[in-house]
Amino acid sequence: MMSRFGLGILCLVGMSCVTEGPVSAGDSGGVSSVTPSLDAGVGSGGGTAFDGGVAVCGDGRLDPREYCDDGNALETDDCASDCTPTAPFLIYDEEISSLLARHDVPGATLAVTKDERLVLLRAYGEAHRDEARVMARHDRMRIASLSKPITAVAVLLLVERGLLSLADSAFDYFEEVSPPAGRDRDPRLADITIEQLLVHSGGWNRSTSGDPMFKSRLICQALNISGPATAEDTIRYMLGQPLDFDPGSDYHYSNFGYSVLGRIIERVTGRSYEAFVQDEVLAPMGIRDMEIGRTFPADQPEDEVHYHLYEGAIDVVSVFPEIEGRIPRTEGGWHQEALDSHGGWIAHAEDLARFLTGVDGRLGRGDILSAETVGRMTARPNVPHWQNRNVFYAMGWMIRPTRGDANWWHNGALPGTSTLFVRTHDGLSWVILTNGRPQAYDVFLREMDEAMGRAARGVTDWPDYDLFERSR
Repeated sequence: MMSRFGLGILCLVGMSCVTEGPVSAGDSGGVSSVTPSLDAGVGSGGGTAFDGGVAVCGDGRLDPREYCDDGNALETDDCASDCTPTAPFLIYDEEISSLLARHDVPGATLAVTKDERLVLLRAYGEAHRDEARVMARHDRMRIASLSKPITAVAVLLLVERGLLSLADSAFDYFEEVSPPAGRDRDPRLADITIEQLLVHSGGWNRSTSGDPMFKSRLICQALNISGPATAEDTIRYMLGQPLDFDPGSDYHYSNFGYSVLGRIIERVTGRSYEAFVQDEVLAPMGIRDMEIGRTFPADQPEDEVHYHLYEGAIDVVSVFPEIEGRIPRTEGGWHQEALDSHGGWIAHAEDLARFLTGVDGRLGRGDILSAETVGRMTARPNVPHWQNRNVFYAMGWMIRPTRGDANWWHNGALPGTSTLFVRTHDGLSWVILTNGRPQAYDVFLREMDEAMGRAARGVTDWPDYDLFERSR
C-alpha cells in the first residue's frame, strides 16, 4: 500500500524495518485505553512572553509563541489546545491518536512544514506513563537513525571546506589503530572510501556477521577491556574482522559504517563529533537543543521522555559491568553514547524540522550546503543494488524521484522509540517522534508512514503563518 507521497512501505528497501539492536530487542509500550490528547503547552512547550514572563498556551493571552489563545475552554473550537488553528489539522490529530492507540504507544511529537514554514507543532499522549506526565511539544527523545542524515551533512560540509574528499580511503584515518592480538586487517579495508560509507556499500552485512554496534560484551572480551565498548573500541575490534563483500559491490545498511564516519570527523576537525555537529551544522540552522543521548535516566535531561517497552518485554543483562542483575533494555541494554554518529542524538520535533528545511534544496530558508552538494547528496549511488529501482539510498537519505523532484526520508527505531522524518516533492516536510516501539514495529513504521500521508492529503488549505518565527 502506498501513501500519496510515494513513500510506501518503508521496510521494502532493506533498511528501515531491521532492528538497530538485536532482533529480540523490539520494545514499546503505552496505555491503549487512554486517548492521546494534545499538549496544553505547559512545561518545555512554553516560551518567553513580551513582558519577560513565560508564555503558557491556554492562559487566554496571545503570546509570541502562539497563533491563538482562547483559554482552551473547548477542545473542538477554532483554536486548538496547542494554540494553533484547529480546522486544517484535525485529521493529523485523528490519524496520530488512532495510530498510537492501535499499537499501544504512549506518546508522540509532531512537526509539519509547508514551503519551509512551520505550520504545525503538536504533542500527543504521555511522555511518562507511570508518572502520568503529559507529552509536551518540546520534549526530547532518542531519534535513532535520523542521526545518519545529520552525520552525512556534517561529512559533506567538510568536503565543501576541502578537509575531506569523498574518494578518500576511510581507513587511512586509522593507521595508528592496531587490530586485536592475533588478528590481521582485511586488505580490502584499504579500498573503502568515505562515499561508500555514506551509501552503505563499505563491505559489512549485519545479516551475515551481525551488528558490532550492539556487541559490546563480545568486543570487550576480545579486547580484554572492562567495557562498555566505545565507538573507538568497536573500530579496533572490526579491524580484525573480515569484510562480508567487496567494497562498492553491494548495499547493506551499516550502523558501523556511520560510526566510522563520526570518528573521521573527529580526526579531521580535532573536536568531538558532538561538538563539531552542534557548532557547525546545527547552530547555523538555529538548532540549540540537540545533544548525544545518555544511557541512564539519572543522566538524562528533565525534558527527555521515558522510553516504554511493550508488555512482556524481557529484561536483559547490562553492557555496563558494574550494573548487577537484569535491567530494562532501554536503560543499559546498549551503550547509548557510543551510538553517536549513527543513532545517538536526542532532539525535539521542531529542531528536526529546522534541520530538514536547512538541507532540503529549496530556496526559502537557505541551506547549509550548496545546491551542487545537495544534488550530490541525493543522487543515485553507483551501486549495482540500486540500478533500475524507483527508490535508492543516497548519502544519508532514502530517495524516491517523482514529478520532477523527489521525496526524501529516513526512519529510526530503537527499543523504546520509533521515528520518521520526510521531505516531499511538493513542498512539505514532517517529523514524528514516538516514545515506544511495538513488538510488531515493522507494521507500526509502515502504518506511521501511511497515516502521515493520509493526514497531509487531507489538508487542503494550508495556513500562511510560520511558527519558526514565533518559537525563539
